[in-house]
Amino acid sequence: MINIGTSSCLLGNTVRYDGANNKDKFIVNKLMNYFNFVPFCPEHQIWGTPRDTIRLVSDENENIKVVTSRAKVDMTEPLENVCDDISDEIETYGLSGFILKSGSPTCGLARVKVYKEVKAPSENKGVGIFAKKLQEKYPYLPIEEEGRLNDAWLRENFLMQVYAYADLHEMIATNPSYKDLVQFHTKYKYLIMAKSELSYKILGNLVANHDNKSIEDILIQYRQEFLIAINKKGSVAKTYNVLQHIFGYFKKLISNEEKEVILETLNEYKEKIIPLIAVVKIINIYVKRFDVEYLKTQKFLNPYPSEFALRSDIKAYK
Repeated sequence: MINIGTSSCLLGNTVRYDGANNKDKFIVNKLMNYFNFVPFCPEHQIWGTPRDTIRLVSDENENIKVVTSRAKVDMTEPLENVCDDISDEIETYGLSGFILKSGSPTCGLARVKVYKEVKAPSENKGVGIFAKKLQEKYPYLPIEEEGRLNDAWLRENFLMQVYAYADLHEMIATNPSYKDLVQFHTKYKYLIMAKSELSYKILGNLVANHDNKSIEDILIQYRQEFLIAINKKGSVAKTYNVLQHIFGYFKKLISNEEKEVILETLNEYKEKIIPLIAVVKIINIYVKRFDVEYLKTQKFLNPYPSEFALRSDIKAYK
């Protein structure tokens, strides 16, 4: 089972400052059926629960500090030290993603309240101390906030990225041969194209290995470029382009009436009339009918468990 890190309170653990939790229904009721969640809470690790609340404070030189909300005690150093230790330790868990608590001065990924030392309105412009450490040490790790996962587009992109991230590292852990890398790349071709045409070309050239580099050297470069590619967000336009490429595999094998139906379906997706799943269902019918082996292996058509129903929402693509 794939390991995902998360802010401990989101799992229902009572580690908030007030002894409560921020249990997230999507994580607990849905995602826990597919992932093993590893909880982290730097604040609880230092101060226990209950504890004083903390906030991000900007001084006159725009330096960010962490202080207790009531006594105004500077807690920056102990929190940063623990966040450093935990982020170093995270590598041992083999995580393929991380879900953080939004708005938290420790875990917030963006738009965290930053207060002034003098009395002035707060600004939603901060990043939590722990979240910042994670981004710095693991720049390509899929990271999201629980609140943002309510957005169908961000949810689809995040979970696709998590599965691809895990698949890549599972392949690398087997000490793959050049042939293994080619097979891996082949099944991800259309998913990569749906993310970025540039990444598609870069990764294709790496696998072609025109300079006869060692598999070790290629894997180092391939890993980085692959993670850059899957970190990009998908779009209707790029996905429509991939669907047209896939249609090309059987357009000469079907009747004119069938072509019209498929092309009409593709255009309806392009115009955001129907969700992607409606198109994929039709394509998979023809993939099976004509036994198109190349398409059977494409991760683009089956990137994650269908039970997530991520492609059933028109808003999942922009």
